[in-house]
Amino acid sequence: METTAPGGAAGGVRAARIGPALGMRSLRTRMLAAFVGLLAVATLGSVLIARQVLESRLAEQGSAELHREVDKLRKTAAGVDPATGRPFGDDVRRLFEVHFAANTWADGQAALSFVGGEPFLRSPTYDPVYRLDRDAALLARWQEVPAPRQGSAETPAGRVDYLAVPVKQGEEVLGSFVVAHFRAADQGVVRDANTAIIAVGLAVLLVGTLLAWRMADGVLRPVGAVTAAARGISESDLTRRIEVGGRDEIAAMATTFNAMLDRLEQAFASQRRFLDDAGHELRTPITIVRGHLELLEDDPREREETLALVLDEIDRMSRMVDELILLAKAGRPDFLQRAPVDVAALTDELLGKAAALGEREWVLDGQGQGVIVADRQRLTEAMMQLAENAAAHTQQGQEIGIGSALGAGVARFWVRDTGDGVAPEDQEAIFERFERRGPRSPEGGFGLGLSIVRAIAEAHGGRATVESELAQGATFSIEVALDDMERPGGSPWHGY
Repeated sequence: METTAPGGAAGGVRAARIGPALGMRSLRTRMLAAFVGLLAVATLGSVLIARQVLESRLAEQGSAELHREVDKLRKTAAGVDPATGRPFGDDVRRLFEVHFAANTWADGQAALSFVGGEPFLRSPTYDPVYRLDRDAALLARWQEVPAPRQGSAETPAGRVDYLAVPVKQGEEVLGSFVVAHFRAADQGVVRDANTAIIAVGLAVLLVGTLLAWRMADGVLRPVGAVTAAARGISESDLTRRIEVGGRDEIAAMATTFNAMLDRLEQAFASQRRFLDDAGHELRTPITIVRGHLELLEDDPREREETLALVLDEIDRMSRMVDELILLAKAGRPDFLQRAPVDVAALTDELLGKAAALGEREWVLDGQGQGVIVADRQRLTEAMMQLAENAAAHTQQGQEIGIGSALGAGVARFWVRDTGDGVAPEDQEAIFERFERRGPRSPEGGFGLGLSIVRAIAEAHGGRATVESELAQGATFSIEVALDDMERPGGSPWHGY
């Protein structure tokens, strides 16, 4: 979602909304709340799942205990009466007496027996709590069971699981045996386990909250540093930087922010220098025009001379403005109109056009063979600027060479003259805006020509250079990167 910057006019600056609405809590609080909430839900879910699993396991264990008690009765029935040494046969009462006397019952268990549909013997377990043999509803289920029956029921003592089996002699049912297990006996285990799980969950929640706070602090501290640096930035002070440590995403963000500040600082410095230089250069013609207009006389001849001078100064200012506009466009994506360019054909055209700049001995130094992708008009403009400078610093009949070559990843165009040359200390400075130093300074120029040449070269991904010694001439070159070009065969220079 985007929001229009103050001013609200169509086409104005727009910024993406990256923060919460006014009045929302801080990012740290929201991060911590989200993490703690998720951890709390996970802890609660763990407690509930653990309790469910524990109760399920206890129920399975209780069911297994019920079947074990029934198996004990079967073993007793398969044996002999200890008093007579004979099998029990159909004496089910004696069977129950021996079994109940010899058996021990676990906590929470209760056992009952029925003979002829009437209650016979029972275990004492849970008698003080609840007498199962007095529960009419349960007795109705257990008094006569033709087949094993397992189930559960609610009682005043809690839920009880039971297993009722018939005792038979052949096909005749002699009685029934019931063993029951009260789930309340397991509640202590469940309660203790839940207490332990909750205690561990709370400890994890506390430790997790502390860790989340530390993590949020570690994540947001660099963001705070970025915010502080941004607040401390002003048009007059762009020197603030963020200390970068580590190699994570936060460090990458800080590095990117610092790089942005470097670009802004360079841009502002260039802008201030540009404005200062432009103001200084424009002040002179404006002063001249104003001075002559203020002293304008009624004499037609003087008026004509003054008008010619004023128009000349206006032409100079217009030319300067055009060159400044050209330099300002150099950073725009549409500065270049790229198209395939035959290097050899372009070199011939450049030599032919340069011959009209002065009576010099124009020669072809070299001719590259290949097709590049570049802006033909911009390259021509830059090379004609170099050729014009060469003509301005040579005498009639002196040699000026123009050439081109391809290789080593670049296409190179150059203009070589036999003029007065450029001092080593001036070779870098002459490409700056409004620089007019040394013998190469063009008379009546603004010091923008070579800046335009460099801007065109850099727009093509290359550079503008000069090789020169005083009194031995100079060679100005434009290099154009071949990254987006059709590379010629082989890497050596061709034609140079």
